[in-house]
Amino acid sequence: MQSTALADLHTFSLVTSDRPGVLVRIALVFARRSYNIESLAVSPGAVEGFARMTIMSRGDSENVEQIVKQLAKLIDVVFVTDHRGENPVEIEVALCKLRCEGEIRTRVLAVVERHGARAAEDGADRLIVTMHGTSAQVTELLTELRPFSLEELVRSGRIVMDRGASHFAHLLGRRD
Repeated sequence: MQSTALADLHTFSLVTSDRPGVLVRIALVFARRSYNIESLAVSPGAVEGFARMTIMSRGDSENVEQIVKQLAKLIDVVFVTDHRGENPVEIEVALCKLRCEGEIRTRVLAVVERHGARAAEDGADRLIVTMHGTSAQVTELLTELRPFSLEELVRSGRIVMDRGASHFAHLLGRRD
């Protein structure tokens, strides 16, 4: 059984062919190992015809090694890495809707300001807050907002990029 401890969290970066069906094949690698994908971000890559994926999942090191090996074997996967133990640049975006009026609104706005977030939509009885930062920063804000009337929440999941020279630029015909 998998632990849900933060220590078991893995962030994978992939560069893949930008074609239909690639995401399904990648998701099946995780499903076959009974791993849940906690977050997934996909976008066009820096080079036309390629996509960049960031996948967060929990698991023990032995199974994660197998997942990385199986992903690397897929024809459409150009590059895959597990960022565990690394210090990549990371960001996450969150939107949350709160029901708040009067004194509660004032308290919520103080929390929002303290965390560097902002009110994206300020209605008569609801407030939509947006924040971007590390996953830990987003979690801190949401922990403080939970006691208020949190109605809706959307988190993008972590996206990451290695610091320094690209580990896979040479695979795409780029020079460092």
